[in-house]
Amino acid sequence: MIKRRAQTELRRLLEQFPAVAILGPRQIGKTTLAQEIAARTKPSPVYLDLENPIDLAKLDDPGQYLQTQTDRLIILDEIQRIPGLFQVLRGVIDRRRLAGQQAGQFLMLGSASRDLLKQSSESLAGRIAYKELTGLTVSEIKRTDQEILWLRGGFPDSVLARDDRASMRWRMNFISTYLERDVPQLGPRIPAVTLRRLWTMLANSQGEQINLSKLAGGLGVSVPTVTRYIELLEDLLLVRTLRPWAGNIKKRLVKAPKVYIRDSGIAHALLHLTTRDDVLGHPVAGASWEGFALENILSVMPEGATSWFYRTAAGAEIDLVIEQGSRQRVAIEIKRSLAPSVSKGFHVGCEDITATRRYIVYPGTEQYPVSNGVTVMPLVDMMTELREMLD
Repeated sequence: MIKRRAQTELRRLLEQFPAVAILGPRQIGKTTLAQEIAARTKPSPVYLDLENPIDLAKLDDPGQYLQTQTDRLIILDEIQRIPGLFQVLRGVIDRRRLAGQQAGQFLMLGSASRDLLKQSSESLAGRIAYKELTGLTVSEIKRTDQEILWLRGGFPDSVLARDDRASMRWRMNFISTYLERDVPQLGPRIPAVTLRRLWTMLANSQGEQINLSKLAGGLGVSVPTVTRYIELLEDLLLVRTLRPWAGNIKKRLVKAPKVYIRDSGIAHALLHLTTRDDVLGHPVAGASWEGFALENILSVMPEGATSWFYRTAAGAEIDLVIEQGSRQRVAIEIKRSLAPSVSKGFHVGCEDITATRRYIVYPGTEQYPVSNGVTVMPLVDMMTELREMLD
Protein backbone atom coordinates (compact mmCIF):
# COMPACT_ATOMS: atom_id res chain seq x y z
CA MET A 1 0.00 0.00 0.00
CA ILE A 2 1.39 3.40 -1.02
CA LYS A 3 0.46 6.06 1.52
CA ARG A 4 -0.92 9.13 -0.22
CA ARG A 5 0.30 12.54 0.91
CA ALA A 6 -3.24 13.85 0.44
CA GLN A 7 -4.40 11.82 3.44
CA THR A 8 -2.94 14.27 5.96
CA GLU A 9 -4.53 17.26 4.25
CA LEU A 10 -7.90 15.53 3.99
CA ARG A 11 -7.89 14.79 7.72
CA ARG A 12 -7.14 18.44 8.38
CA LEU A 13 -10.03 19.54 6.15
CA LEU A 14 -12.43 17.10 7.84
CA GLU A 15 -11.53 18.67 11.17
CA GLN A 16 -12.43 22.11 9.81
CA PHE A 17 -15.37 21.66 7.37
CA PRO A 18 -18.68 19.78 7.61
CA ALA A 19 -18.23 18.40 4.08
CA VAL A 20 -15.11 17.58 2.09
CA ALA A 21 -15.08 16.47 -1.57
CA ILE A 22 -12.25 14.43 -3.11
CA LEU A 23 -12.18 15.03 -6.86
CA GLY A 24 -10.33 13.02 -9.48
CA PRO A 25 -10.79 10.72 -12.47
CA ARG A 26 -11.98 7.15 -11.96
CA GLN A 27 -9.43 4.61 -10.70
CA ILE A 28 -7.11 7.33 -9.36
CA GLY A 29 -7.43 5.97 -5.80
CA LYS A 30 -10.24 8.03 -4.26
CA THR A 31 -12.11 5.06 -2.78
CA THR A 32 -8.93 3.47 -1.40
CA LEU A 33 -7.96 6.77 0.21
CA ALA A 34 -11.44 7.19 1.70
CA GLN A 35 -11.27 3.65 3.11
CA GLU A 36 -7.89 4.42 4.69
CA ILE A 37 -9.41 7.47 6.38
CA ALA A 38 -12.49 5.48 7.41
CA ALA A 39 -10.35 2.77 9.04
CA ARG A 40 -8.91 5.40 11.40
CA THR A 41 -12.19 7.19 12.15
CA LYS A 42 -14.42 6.49 15.16
CA PRO A 43 -17.29 5.79 15.25
CA SER A 44 -17.13 3.68 12.09
CA PRO A 45 -18.25 5.75 9.05
CA VAL A 46 -21.16 4.92 6.74
CA TYR A 47 -20.07 4.17 3.15
CA LEU A 48 -22.54 4.56 0.26
CA ASP A 49 -21.59 3.80 -3.34
CA LEU A 50 -24.06 5.75 -5.47
CA GLU A 51 -23.48 3.37 -8.40
CA ASN A 52 -24.66 0.45 -6.25
CA PRO A 53 -28.46 -0.07 -6.53
CA ILE A 54 -28.63 -1.31 -2.91
CA ASP A 55 -26.92 1.81 -1.53
CA LEU A 56 -28.89 4.00 -3.93
CA ALA A 57 -32.16 2.59 -2.58
CA LYS A 58 -31.21 3.78 0.91
CA LEU A 59 -31.40 7.33 -0.42
CA ASP A 60 -34.97 7.15 -1.72
CA ASP A 61 -35.68 9.54 1.15
CA PRO A 62 -32.17 11.00 1.61
CA GLY A 63 -33.09 13.51 4.30
CA GLN A 64 -34.61 10.84 6.53
CA TYR A 65 -31.79 8.31 6.02
CA LEU A 66 -28.90 10.74 6.45
CA GLN A 67 -30.45 12.31 9.54
CA THR A 68 -30.50 8.90 11.28
CA GLN A 69 -26.71 8.50 10.96
CA THR A 70 -26.05 10.86 13.85
CA ASP A 71 -22.42 11.68 14.71
CA ARG A 72 -21.04 9.38 12.00
CA LEU A 73 -18.97 10.40 9.00
CA ILE A 74 -20.93 9.56 5.84
CA ILE A 75 -18.89 8.71 2.73
CA LEU A 76 -20.73 9.27 -0.57
CA ASP A 77 -18.91 7.72 -3.53
CA GLU A 78 -19.60 9.00 -7.11
CA ILE A 79 -21.52 12.00 -5.78
CA GLN A 80 -21.88 13.47 -9.30
CA ARG A 81 -24.42 10.74 -10.08
CA ILE A 82 -27.04 12.50 -7.89
CA PRO A 83 -26.45 16.26 -8.21
CA GLY A 84 -29.81 16.98 -6.56
CA LEU A 85 -28.47 15.51 -3.32
CA PHE A 86 -26.54 18.68 -2.50
CA GLN A 87 -29.68 20.62 -1.59
CA VAL A 88 -30.69 17.90 0.88
CA LEU A 89 -27.19 17.85 2.37
CA ARG A 90 -27.40 21.54 3.24
CA GLY A 91 -30.31 20.97 5.61
CA VAL A 92 -28.73 17.86 7.14
CA ILE A 93 -25.43 19.66 7.70
CA ASP A 94 -27.10 22.66 9.34
CA ARG A 95 -29.16 20.45 11.67
CA ARG A 96 -26.06 18.51 12.68
CA ARG A 97 -24.23 21.76 13.33
CA LEU A 98 -27.00 22.88 15.68
CA ALA A 99 -26.61 19.55 17.46
CA GLY A 100 -22.90 20.26 17.99
CA GLN A 101 -21.19 18.42 15.10
CA GLN A 102 -19.38 21.29 13.46
CA ALA A 103 -17.06 19.34 11.14
CA GLY A 104 -16.40 15.90 9.65
CA GLN A 105 -19.97 15.09 8.60
CA PHE A 106 -19.59 14.11 4.92
CA LEU A 107 -16.74 12.89 2.72
CA MET A 108 -17.76 12.93 -0.95
CA LEU A 109 -15.91 11.33 -3.85
CA GLY A 110 -16.48 12.63 -7.39
CA SER A 111 -15.17 11.71 -10.85
CA ALA A 112 -15.41 15.29 -12.02
CA SER A 113 -13.81 18.67 -11.45
CA ARG A 114 -14.86 21.40 -9.08
CA ASP A 115 -16.25 23.42 -12.02
CA LEU A 116 -18.47 20.53 -13.11
CA LEU A 117 -19.90 20.20 -9.60
CA LYS A 118 -20.03 23.92 -8.83
CA GLN A 119 -23.58 24.61 -9.94
CA SER A 120 -24.92 21.60 -8.04
CA SER A 121 -22.97 22.36 -4.88
CA GLU A 122 -23.60 26.12 -4.65
CA SER A 123 -26.03 25.44 -1.80
CA LEU A 124 -23.07 24.16 0.26
CA ALA A 125 -21.04 27.37 -0.01
CA GLY A 126 -19.05 27.84 3.19
CA ARG A 127 -19.77 24.25 4.24
CA ILE A 128 -17.61 22.30 1.78
CA ALA A 129 -13.91 22.09 0.94
CA TYR A 130 -12.47 20.49 -2.20
CA LYS A 131 -9.33 18.41 -2.60
CA GLU A 132 -8.20 17.20 -5.99
CA LEU A 133 -6.50 13.79 -5.91
CA THR A 134 -3.86 13.46 -8.60
CA GLY A 135 -2.14 10.30 -9.71
CA LEU A 136 0.83 9.02 -7.74
CA THR A 137 3.67 11.55 -7.70
CA VAL A 138 7.45 11.19 -7.50
CA SER A 139 7.31 12.24 -3.83
CA GLU A 140 5.17 9.15 -3.04
CA ILE A 141 7.43 6.52 -4.62
CA LYS A 142 11.10 5.51 -4.50
CA ARG A 143 13.38 7.86 -6.41
CA THR A 144 14.60 4.90 -8.46
CA ASP A 145 11.05 4.34 -9.75
CA GLN A 146 10.67 7.79 -11.32
CA GLU A 147 11.15 6.52 -14.89
CA ILE A 148 8.56 3.78 -14.34
CA LEU A 149 6.10 6.38 -13.05
CA TRP A 150 6.75 8.57 -16.09
CA LEU A 151 6.24 5.65 -18.50
CA ARG A 152 3.14 4.17 -16.86
CA GLY A 153 1.54 7.31 -15.42
CA GLY A 154 0.12 7.90 -11.96
CA PHE A 155 -2.92 5.59 -11.88
CA PRO A 156 -2.10 3.10 -9.08
CA ASP A 157 -3.19 -0.03 -11.00
CA SER A 158 -1.04 1.02 -13.95
CA VAL A 159 2.06 1.83 -11.88
CA LEU A 160 1.83 -1.38 -9.84
CA ALA A 161 1.19 -3.71 -12.80
CA ARG A 162 3.60 -6.68 -13.00
CA ASP A 163 5.27 -5.42 -16.19
CA ASP A 164 5.01 -2.77 -18.91
CA ARG A 165 2.68 -4.83 -21.10
CA ALA A 166 0.26 -5.49 -18.25
CA SER A 167 0.31 -1.78 -17.45
CA MET A 168 -0.42 -0.94 -21.09
CA ARG A 169 -3.37 -3.37 -21.16
CA TRP A 170 -4.81 -1.70 -18.06
CA ARG A 171 -4.47 1.77 -19.59
CA MET A 172 -5.98 0.78 -22.93
CA ASN A 173 -8.93 -0.77 -21.11
CA PHE A 174 -9.26 2.39 -18.98
CA ILE A 175 -9.38 4.57 -22.10
CA SER A 176 -12.04 2.40 -23.76
CA THR A 177 -14.16 2.19 -20.61
CA TYR A 178 -13.99 5.94 -20.05
CA LEU A 179 -14.99 6.75 -23.61
CA GLU A 180 -17.73 4.15 -23.99
CA ARG A 181 -19.29 4.12 -20.51
CA ASP A 182 -18.13 6.90 -18.21
CA VAL A 183 -18.11 9.97 -20.46
CA PRO A 184 -21.73 9.38 -21.63
CA GLN A 185 -22.75 9.19 -17.95
CA LEU A 186 -20.85 12.30 -16.91
CA GLY A 187 -21.34 14.62 -19.87
CA PRO A 188 -23.15 15.24 -23.14
CA ARG A 189 -23.45 12.48 -25.70
CA ILE A 190 -20.29 12.45 -27.84
CA PRO A 191 -19.29 9.67 -30.26
CA ALA A 192 -16.57 7.61 -28.56
CA VAL A 193 -14.54 7.36 -31.77
CA THR A 194 -14.52 11.17 -32.15
CA LEU A 195 -13.44 11.78 -28.58
CA ARG A 196 -10.71 9.14 -28.86
CA ARG A 197 -9.36 10.79 -32.01
CA LEU A 198 -9.30 14.15 -30.23
CA TRP A 199 -7.58 12.65 -27.19
CA THR A 200 -4.96 11.07 -29.47
CA MET A 201 -4.45 14.32 -31.39
CA LEU A 202 -3.85 16.12 -28.10
CA ALA A 203 -1.35 13.43 -27.07
CA ASN A 204 0.56 13.94 -30.34
CA SER A 205 0.71 17.70 -29.66
CA GLN A 206 1.44 17.36 -25.93
CA GLY A 207 2.41 20.71 -24.42
CA GLU A 208 1.92 22.70 -27.61
CA GLN A 209 -0.18 25.81 -27.96
CA ILE A 210 -3.62 24.73 -29.03
CA ASN A 211 -4.74 25.27 -32.62
CA LEU A 212 -8.51 24.88 -32.47
CA SER A 213 -9.01 25.30 -36.21
CA LYS A 214 -6.55 22.50 -36.98
CA LEU A 215 -8.17 20.17 -34.43
CA ALA A 216 -11.66 20.98 -35.68
CA GLY A 217 -10.61 20.31 -39.28
CA GLY A 218 -9.06 16.97 -38.32
CA LEU A 219 -12.25 15.88 -36.58
CA GLY A 220 -14.67 17.32 -39.12
CA VAL A 221 -16.46 19.45 -36.54
CA SER A 222 -16.75 23.19 -35.82
CA VAL A 223 -14.37 25.16 -33.61
CA PRO A 224 -17.06 25.69 -30.92
CA THR A 225 -17.69 21.93 -30.89
CA VAL A 226 -14.02 20.97 -30.46
CA THR A 227 -13.74 23.62 -27.75
CA ARG A 228 -16.64 21.99 -25.92
CA TYR A 229 -15.03 18.56 -26.23
CA ILE A 230 -11.74 19.82 -24.77
CA GLU A 231 -13.59 21.55 -21.93
CA LEU A 232 -15.31 18.24 -21.14
CA LEU A 233 -11.98 16.40 -20.97
CA GLU A 234 -10.67 19.20 -18.77
CA ASP A 235 -13.73 18.99 -16.49
CA LEU A 236 -13.15 15.24 -16.15
CA LEU A 237 -9.56 15.99 -15.02
CA LEU A 238 -8.05 14.15 -18.01
CA VAL A 239 -6.64 17.21 -19.78
CA ARG A 240 -4.97 20.36 -18.42
CA THR A 241 -5.11 23.73 -20.12
CA LEU A 242 -2.23 26.00 -19.10
CA ARG A 243 -2.97 29.66 -19.76
CA PRO A 244 -0.39 32.19 -20.95
CA TRP A 245 0.87 34.79 -18.47
CA ALA A 246 -0.88 38.10 -19.11
CA GLY A 247 0.83 40.67 -16.93
CA ASN A 248 1.13 44.33 -17.81
CA ILE A 249 4.35 44.55 -19.81
CA LYS A 250 5.06 46.33 -23.08
CA LYS A 251 5.66 43.19 -25.11
CA ARG A 252 3.51 41.21 -27.49
CA LEU A 253 2.47 38.07 -25.63
CA VAL A 254 1.02 34.91 -27.15
CA LYS A 255 -2.63 34.33 -26.31
CA ALA A 256 -3.31 30.65 -27.10
CA PRO A 257 -3.12 28.25 -24.12
CA LYS A 258 -1.05 25.06 -24.01
CA VAL A 259 -2.81 21.73 -23.55
CA TYR A 260 -1.47 18.61 -21.84
CA ILE A 261 -2.78 15.09 -21.34
CA ARG A 262 -2.57 15.12 -17.56
CA ASP A 263 -1.41 11.53 -17.09
CA SER A 264 1.79 10.62 -18.95
CA GLY A 265 0.86 6.93 -19.02
CA ILE A 266 -2.45 7.69 -20.73
CA ALA A 267 -0.62 9.88 -23.27
CA HIS A 268 1.80 7.03 -23.99
CA ALA A 269 -1.08 4.52 -24.31
CA LEU A 270 -2.91 6.75 -26.79
CA LEU A 271 0.28 6.77 -28.88
CA HIS A 272 0.84 2.99 -28.39
CA LEU A 273 4.19 3.48 -26.64
CA THR A 274 4.59 0.44 -24.37
CA THR A 275 8.20 0.59 -23.15
CA ARG A 276 10.59 3.31 -22.08
CA ASP A 277 12.58 2.76 -25.28
CA ASP A 278 9.37 3.26 -27.30
CA VAL A 279 8.84 6.63 -25.63
CA LEU A 280 12.47 7.76 -25.93
CA GLY A 281 12.41 6.94 -29.63
CA HIS A 282 9.27 9.00 -30.25
CA PRO A 283 9.21 12.78 -30.96
CA VAL A 284 6.84 13.28 -28.00
CA ALA A 285 9.45 12.20 -25.41
CA GLY A 286 10.56 15.68 -24.32
CA ALA A 287 7.03 17.10 -24.25
CA SER A 288 5.79 14.04 -22.40
CA TRP A 289 8.37 14.49 -19.66
CA GLU A 290 7.52 18.19 -19.50
CA GLY A 291 3.85 17.33 -18.92
CA PHE A 292 4.82 14.71 -16.32
CA ALA A 293 6.99 17.18 -14.41
CA LEU A 294 4.33 19.88 -14.69
CA GLU A 295 1.63 17.67 -13.11
CA ASN A 296 3.94 16.67 -10.27
CA ILE A 297 4.91 20.28 -9.56
CA LEU A 298 1.33 21.55 -9.67
CA SER A 299 0.23 18.80 -7.27
CA VAL A 300 1.98 20.65 -4.41
CA MET A 301 0.65 24.13 -5.19
CA PRO A 302 -1.22 25.61 -2.22
CA GLU A 303 -4.60 27.34 -2.41
CA GLY A 304 -4.24 30.84 -3.83
CA ALA A 305 -1.21 30.10 -6.03
CA THR A 306 -1.66 30.37 -9.80
CA SER A 307 0.20 28.74 -12.70
CA TRP A 308 0.96 30.04 -16.20
CA PHE A 309 3.45 29.75 -19.02
CA TYR A 310 5.19 32.77 -20.51
CA ARG A 311 5.94 33.37 -24.18
CA THR A 312 6.42 36.48 -26.29
CA ALA A 313 6.26 36.87 -30.04
CA ALA A 314 9.99 37.66 -29.93
CA GLY A 315 10.90 34.28 -28.45
CA ALA A 316 11.21 34.83 -24.70
CA GLU A 317 9.76 31.72 -23.04
CA ILE A 318 9.29 30.09 -19.62
CA ASP A 319 7.68 26.64 -19.34
CA LEU A 320 5.98 27.32 -16.02
CA VAL A 321 5.41 30.43 -13.92
CA ILE A 322 3.99 30.01 -10.42
CA GLU A 323 2.72 33.08 -8.59
CA GLN A 324 1.52 33.55 -5.06
CA GLY A 325 0.30 37.08 -4.53
CA SER A 326 3.00 39.67 -5.08
CA ARG A 327 5.67 38.05 -2.92
CA GLN A 328 6.62 35.04 -5.06
CA ARG A 329 6.95 34.62 -8.82
CA VAL A 330 8.79 31.39 -9.60
CA ALA A 331 10.11 30.67 -13.11
CA ILE A 332 10.67 27.00 -13.98
CA GLU A 333 12.17 25.54 -17.14
CA ILE A 334 11.65 21.78 -17.60
CA LYS A 335 14.30 19.76 -19.43
CA ARG A 336 14.56 16.04 -20.15
CA SER A 337 18.36 16.24 -20.57
CA LEU A 338 20.79 15.15 -17.81
CA ALA A 339 22.98 18.14 -18.78
CA PRO A 340 20.32 20.84 -18.99
CA SER A 341 20.79 24.42 -20.08
CA VAL A 342 18.45 27.26 -20.92
CA SER A 343 18.31 29.67 -23.81
CA LYS A 344 18.62 33.43 -23.68
CA GLY A 345 14.83 33.53 -24.03
CA PHE A 346 14.41 32.04 -20.54
CA HIS A 347 16.59 34.74 -18.94
CA VAL A 348 14.81 37.48 -20.91
CA GLY A 349 11.46 36.07 -19.78
CA CYS A 350 12.60 36.05 -16.15
CA GLU A 351 13.55 39.71 -16.42
CA ASP A 352 10.24 40.53 -18.11
CA ILE A 353 8.14 39.05 -15.30
CA THR A 354 10.61 39.99 -12.50
CA ALA A 355 10.93 36.39 -11.34
CA THR A 356 11.90 36.02 -7.66
CA ARG A 357 13.29 32.47 -8.16
CA ARG A 358 14.62 30.67 -11.24
CA TYR A 359 14.92 26.90 -11.68
CA ILE A 360 15.66 24.20 -14.21
CA VAL A 361 13.93 20.89 -13.40
CA TYR A 362 15.56 17.77 -14.85
CA PRO A 363 15.46 13.95 -14.37
CA GLY A 364 18.83 13.78 -12.61
CA THR A 365 19.63 13.39 -8.90
CA GLU A 366 21.95 16.32 -8.11
CA GLN A 367 21.10 19.93 -7.28
CA TYR A 368 23.50 22.69 -8.29
CA PRO A 369 23.57 26.41 -9.25
CA VAL A 370 24.30 27.72 -12.74
CA SER A 371 24.55 31.24 -14.17
CA ASN A 372 22.18 34.18 -13.60
CA GLY A 373 20.78 32.89 -10.31
CA VAL A 374 19.34 29.70 -11.83
CA THR A 375 19.34 26.47 -9.82
CA VAL A 376 19.22 23.05 -11.50
CA MET A 377 17.06 20.73 -9.41
CA PRO A 378 15.66 17.18 -9.53
CA LEU A 379 11.88 17.01 -9.84
CA VAL A 380 11.20 15.63 -6.35
CA ASP A 381 13.46 18.31 -4.80
CA MET A 382 11.61 21.00 -6.74
CA MET A 383 8.36 19.78 -5.24
CA THR A 384 9.80 19.95 -1.72
CA GLU A 385 11.22 23.41 -2.38
CA LEU A 386 7.89 24.75 -3.62
CA ARG A 387 5.95 23.17 -0.77
CA GLU A 388 8.18 24.94 1.75
CA MET A 389 8.42 28.18 -0.21
CA LEU A 390 4.71 28.69 -0.86
CA ASP A 391 3.21 27.38 2.38
